[in-house]
Amino acid sequence: MRLEDKVAIITGAGQGIGLAYTERFLDEGAKVVMAELHGERGEIGHNSVRDRGDAMFVQTDIADPDSAQACVDAAMDRFGRVDVLLNNAAIYMDLDITNQSLDYLKTVFEVNVYGQWIMASAVAPHMANQNSGRIINQASIAAYLYNSMMPAGGDFPGLSNNAYQLSKWSVIGMTKYLAGQLGSWGITVNAIAPGLTFTEATKTVVPAEAQGLIMMMQSIKQEIQPEDMCGAAVFFASEDAAMVSGQVLCIDGGMTMPA
Repeated sequence: MRLEDKVAIITGAGQGIGLAYTERFLDEGAKVVMAELHGERGEIGHNSVRDRGDAMFVQTDIADPDSAQACVDAAMDRFGRVDVLLNNAAIYMDLDITNQSLDYLKTVFEVNVYGQWIMASAVAPHMANQNSGRIINQASIAAYLYNSMMPAGGDFPGLSNNAYQLSKWSVIGMTKYLAGQLGSWGITVNAIAPGLTFTEATKTVVPAEAQGLIMMMQSIKQEIQPEDMCGAAVFFASEDAAMVSGQVLCIDGGMTMPA
């Protein structure tokens, strides 16, 4: 097992990719703190993994510094250390693509960007004291789809906020800046950028016809599943990635291929 006795905090762990990360980390021997905003979702997710290993559920609002700190404190109280932070939580299932206002852009950034920074700032002192740690941020290939929302001429509809795309591009930049700062304390920071992953959230947000179109843009024309993200997460969390930092790995079936 590649993560035996490692302690990982996984945000947004109640369902979808976050739950898949939790299951795989437990299978790899890690102890997992499941940080989830929605209480019922967190309890259901936690109950589903009880037989796989040592996991605890902590209801957490990553955009609230006090809540984030309470989550990290709970991890320290239970396990005495934090080795991995997997910043998976984001506004996605509840994303309102019709709201192109500045206020909504700020709302999305509050969770998708600031929330990841808040969680990182809460775990970083403990990791620095250990002189080791792994922070894995969840980005998205949406960051690279610059023309996906462009209208085909006609009357100018006003400037789109591209809230989700901009937030995930910001996560990529933040990953590199965190990696640059934290490396002196043995902490690596990397990002996973999933492609269109077939979760319940995707089925809610992305129209069925668009799902098929996006999949046909992939060089590997198969549905991407939550479990497809897990190998990269385990690698970044493991000793195999001790000298890997500031990197973004796109898991999108060969759709974007950024240099």
